[in-house]
Formats: sequence, structure tokens, C-alpha cells
Amino acid sequence: MHSQIPRIDVVERNCSNLIVRNSSAYTMNYYKAIQQIQEGIINGNFGTASAGDPPSKMYVMAQCHGDLSNWDCRICFEAGKSIIPSCLPHIGGRVYLDGCFIRAANYSFFHEIITPDDTLICGSTKYKSGTADITTKLIQKLIKEAPSNDGYKTGKDTKEDGEVIYALANCWKTLDKLSCSTCLEKAASSIFSCLPSTDGYALTAGCIIQYSDYNFLGINQAEIQHLNLYVCLIIFVNLIIVGTLVITFCVCVGKFIINCRNKRQRNVKISGDAESDLSIFKMSLRFKYSTIEKATNHFNESNKLGQGGFGEVFKGCLGDGREIAVKRLFVSSTTQTQDVVNEVNIISLAEHRNLVRFLGCSLTYKDSLLVYEFVPNMSLDRLLFDPEKKKELDWQKRLGIIIGTARGLKYLHTDYKISIVHRDIKASNILLDLKYRPKISDFGLAKFYASEKIPSHETAKIAGTLGYMAPEYLGNGQLTEKVDVYSYGVLVLEILSGVRNNKFGSDDSLSTLVTSTWKHFQSYTMSEIIDRSLEIDNIEEILRVAQVGLLCTQEAALLRPTMAEIIQMLTQKNSPLSQPSKPPFVDECMELSHYSNSFREQTDSCSSTVDLNQR
Repeated sequence: MHSQIPRIDVVERNCSNLIVRNSSAYTMNYYKAIQQIQEGIINGNFGTASAGDPPSKMYVMAQCHGDLSNWDCRICFEAGKSIIPSCLPHIGGRVYLDGCFIRAANYSFFHEIITPDDTLICGSTKYKSGTADITTKLIQKLIKEAPSNDGYKTGKDTKEDGEVIYALANCWKTLDKLSCSTCLEKAASSIFSCLPSTDGYALTAGCIIQYSDYNFLGINQAEIQHLNLYVCLIIFVNLIIVGTLVITFCVCVGKFIINCRNKRQRNVKISGDAESDLSIFKMSLRFKYSTIEKATNHFNESNKLGQGGFGEVFKGCLGDGREIAVKRLFVSSTTQTQDVVNEVNIISLAEHRNLVRFLGCSLTYKDSLLVYEFVPNMSLDRLLFDPEKKKELDWQKRLGIIIGTARGLKYLHTDYKISIVHRDIKASNILLDLKYRPKISDFGLAKFYASEKIPSHETAKIAGTLGYMAPEYLGNGQLTEKVDVYSYGVLVLEILSGVRNNKFGSDDSLSTLVTSTWKHFQSYTMSEIIDRSLEIDNIEEILRVAQVGLLCTQEAALLRPTMAEIIQMLTQKNSPLSQPSKPPFVDECMELSHYSNSFREQTDSCSSTVDLNQR
């Protein structure tokens, strides 16, 4: 057993014994609950939520250990939330990481203390004689103090020979003081059976206890200063070595450059391969941190345009009068910083009129700042879903947004040197310029790889927005360009109807804008999905675009068209359209509608067609 900052090692994963045949609805509700919890993790390192309707309702809880910083808690939560779905077809389970805990089930477990699924893990090495007594006394002290200390307590004790024992006791915040005390006492009686092992975990439904002979609670300040000094020394030595090598290299190649100068005066070209190797640090894309800080008035709250789980966005004005949008990213590890660098290297070379223009960056130990052009009309969602502002978007503007977004995605998928799957296409990530031309933004979740090497079974860690994620990606992590096609189809239907897909109907309903549009298509009432604020001159054109949206949201990824085919459908209005097959989650709605007699009443949103114009 070993600790790893920021403590995201998986200690134990337990899957429930319940197995279901069709788990799509459970998966959807799990991720819906996870999104609700995210705000609690950001604000207080803890959250509970439930989502859905029986039999597929899911309850989820996540909590970080009391000694974790908020940054480390977010990292641990992000690492753990994607593990629960791997239990499928078992519904729910528990994941214990070194720094946090996540549990999901189809019943309310928030106040459970001890269950048959609790786990005891004992190390393989043994203490020297006498150490077990010190460990026992330390744990007894912690379980006595923790209930009165917000359910959390850590401590250490030192033997005469200098050996140190570390321990942690932590209750979940859903337990009251008495329940916490009961849980810790039972966990302690269990973990004492590990002694004389040098480390052990008691993992219960309501609390955990951990002890070890290494400091799993983190690095102390003295160690941090020592580490910083060591790193600085290494950097200094490396700079001297690199500097010497650079000078030697320059002297060696200098004569060669002079001799070759005349041969290079004509027909100088940069090959595609060389261009693709350009780094952001070799390009004129670097901003001084002080420049961006001044442009945003020291990141004044009055200049903040928005905030999400991955960062904040500020409006700024450069000294030359250019207005900019600055994204300040939440980055807290070397790996994440490298991911930002890789992203910038690619996005900085991607230029298309339907992509937001990247201007530069400032990557420092303090902040990772990405600078983009400022787009005056902000994001599409601010207009489309506002009852009054949506009137600015007549049909021709909406059609232009639909086609322009398709062209931007086609560029990302097939026209750029490296295929890019955006993974988060939605109205809030479509910006509009003064003429309402769309610009795709927010590449924080984008995945990059050579287009000719994309296998159909490529899998990735699930990330995106619930309601816009394709079923094969949501359920299995299968990632292709068709994931973006599905999200784009949802966006098309939103633009036509003026209704958010994930806000459609009641919060506990499986019915969505996509499934309701499909029902209207089957009953030849597609005109009912059209936003009533639109003045319609050509109803057939709008219904054709709606059918394109359904083709994009088909459950089978292979049946969805490519972005090139979609553009052809939208621009060549006389070309025939194929008949769409059903979208995902339609069968789940039918199953839910037959779950009980009450679900067959008119109150069941899945068994009836909801009027989209009731808003």
C-alpha cells in the first residue's frame, strides 16, 4: 500500500449484487446525480443527490477526507466518478480512493452505518513487538474525538525507537454525532483484527478508519521546502547543461547555415509535418501574465462572463483596444498542465470561421490562462432559451447557426490535420458574433488523434453534459466523431423548438426533447415541436431540418450521418432524406410506463406526448 498525491489511488471497489438487463436508464440517472453533486464538491468537498424515477432512480453520495484541499478533492472526485459505471450490469456500488469516497445505489443509503458489504483490508507486513498497543490507543483516541470534530480526526504517535504511526477516522456527513460514534466503534473493533499488520483499512457504509506506518496524510511543510529546494537545484543544473549544449550546437551549425544561405533564398517552404511540430512556445502566442491581469482589471468580478467546473471566463481589453475573453483554467497537476499545453498546440493552429479564434495563452505556476477573441452576442443559450431574446433569432438566423455549426464540426472531424472530437457540443458552447454567425468554443473536453487511426472501439473517460452525450459513449465510453453528431442533433432540435433537451418535462422523467420529437415524427405531428415565436414562411424546410436532427440522434451510431452528409442535407434541399430510426431511451420510457398501474396513468410523462409549446 502506498499513498500518491493527490491521493487518487483506488483502495477498494465494491459492486452491488443487483443485476439488471437494461441499464441505460440507471446510467443516465447516475450521471445526472453526479452533475448535481459537483457543485457540492466544489463548495464543500461533499454532496448527495438523487435522480430519476423508480425503478431506475439512483442515489449518489461523494465525500472527500477532511485533510484534502479543495483542489485535491476535485481531482479525487473526477477520478472516482467514472469508476461506478464500470460495475454495470450490477447497479451501483462503492469506490474508496485514498482521498475520497463515492457510492451509488437504487435506494436511499445516506444514513446507513454498517452493512454486509463492508470491507476490511489488512497489510501483509507486520509491526515490531509493542507497536500494536500504540496503534490501538491512537485509534481509540481518534474515534472518541472525531464525532465532535465534524466527523473527522487524524493523528500520529511515536514509539521510543522513533517509529511513527499515523491514523485517520472519518464519518460521512450524512450521519449525526451518535451514528458517527457507533459507526467508528464498530469499524475500530474490526480494524483491530488487522494488528500487528503495519497498515489497515476498515471501510464501512458510514465511515472509514485507516492506519499505517507511513504518512498517508500528505507532505509536511518541511518536506515541501526540502522538495522545492531539490527541484530548484535540479532545474539550475539542467539549465547550465542545456545552455552549454546550445552554445556548442550553435557554433557547430553556424558555418553550415552560412554555407547554405544562398541555396535557401528561393522556394523556401515549410512542410506540413514541420508546421505541425510547432510548439506554442515557438509562436507569437504568449501573453505576459501582467498583460492579461491588467486587461481584466485583476480578474475583477464585474468582468466575469461565466464559471464552470473547468474554469472561469473573464472579459478583458488589451492596450491596443482589442476586446478579449480570458479563460482561467482549474489546473492542479503536472499532467493537467501538459494536457493544456497539448490542447493549445493544436487549437492554436485550427482556424475556421465557425471556431472561436484562439489568440494566445499564459501558462505559469500560478494560473493557466487561455485568451480568445471576444464574441459580442455571447452564447446561443442566452438568446435561444430566453422568452424575449429568442425573438431576435428568426428562422434564417437559426438555419445559419445550424449550418455554420455543422461546417465547424466538419472541419474538426475531417478537414484539420488531426481529427478532433469536441465531446461537449451544446448551446452554451456556441458563440454568436454581431451577425449571429456561430463559433464553436470550449475545447476543454476535446479529444485529439490522427483521423486515419480512429478505431471503432476507441474508449475514453466519460466527460460531457448529460442529455447531449451519445448512448454508446455514455454507457461504454466508445468515442468516435458520431458522438459529436449526436450532440449536434440534440442542438438542432433545441434550435427548432426553443426548448432545452435536459430541461424538458419533469426532473424525474425519462422523456426528453429528443424522445418527444420522435413520437411527433411517428404520429405525423412534427409541426408541434416548432417554436411558436418563429414566423414561418416555409414549414417544409423547417420539418426537413427537424428530420435531419432525428437522423443525427439515432440510437445506432453507424446509422448517424457524417457532418459532410449533414451539410449536404441542409444545403441541397431537393436531395431525399432517409427515414430515421428510434433515438435512445425510448424503450426505457416504455418499460417505465408499464412498471406499475400508477405509471400507466396520464401523469406518466413517458406514456404520453408532451406539448412542447406549453412554455
